[in-house]
Amino acid sequence: MKFARLGPVGAEAPVVVTEDGVRSLAGITADLDAGFWESGGPARVATALAAGELPLVEDADDLRIGAPIARPGAIVCIGMNYAAHAAESGAEPPSSPVIFFKAPNTLAGPNDPVTIPKGSTKTDWEVELGVVIGKRASYLDSPADSLEHVAGFVVANDLSERAFQIEQSGGQWSKGKIAAGFSPVGPWLVTPDEVEHQKLTLRSFVNGESRQDSSTADQIFDVATVIHHLSQYMVLDPGDLIMTGTPEGVALSGRFPYLRPGDVVEVEIDGLGRQRQEYVAFEAGR
Repeated sequence: MKFARLGPVGAEAPVVVTEDGVRSLAGITADLDAGFWESGGPARVATALAAGELPLVEDADDLRIGAPIARPGAIVCIGMNYAAHAAESGAEPPSSPVIFFKAPNTLAGPNDPVTIPKGSTKTDWEVELGVVIGKRASYLDSPADSLEHVAGFVVANDLSERAFQIEQSGGQWSKGKIAAGFSPVGPWLVTPDEVEHQKLTLRSFVNGESRQDSSTADQIFDVATVIHHLSQYMVLDPGDLIMTGTPEGVALSGRFPYLRPGDVVEVEIDGLGRQRQEYVAFEAGR
């Protein structure tokens, strides 16, 4: 199944996207939040769909697409999880997953405009496979236990300000990762039964020109390994989002210019959809 959230910022309504239209989940859940995943929400949606109980959203094509998850408790990111990206960053491939965090208020819709942060000169794009947790995960015994804790997969853009991240970091990366709107996600959350998540092509484009073109098969640490590893250090709760790293082809490589106002970034992953963001200059009060 494909889950989405449609409507204005802060007032998104949950829906399921089917072959015969977009259908409202208002009778099942108020949002695609932790409570939905914890209470067997997808199974309840499947039952309601089979019974023909979910009404069509007639104006779905006219509505803004929000992030397909409500505000997560944690956004956990894996750094340098593709060897070629580590190389273009000037680093050796890591022997253990590199972890950093993004603030929940970085979450944005897939097509929302992105404000380049005040003082930024090095805003960068990063297409990534996102994993949404559906069942609490803590101290898992092995990677083989990981996938039963996954609610679904999403397209994510792990936006970064490289001067903040590297030159002004104080030794960690978060300063370059936590600007408002720096985590566009969606358009959909696709359930695991419909995704071969280690065989997905990821692509990014800037102003129509190709930047990244790779596969999740090239990850150093696969999804199951990442979830198991994280569970040894933190509790992953339903609704939490894991961004699993980006392949080569970002501006940090020195091969491409950083983003400027007026630029358009598009990112996509096969089967999970496509995003499009226009980048705008910072204005006080906006």
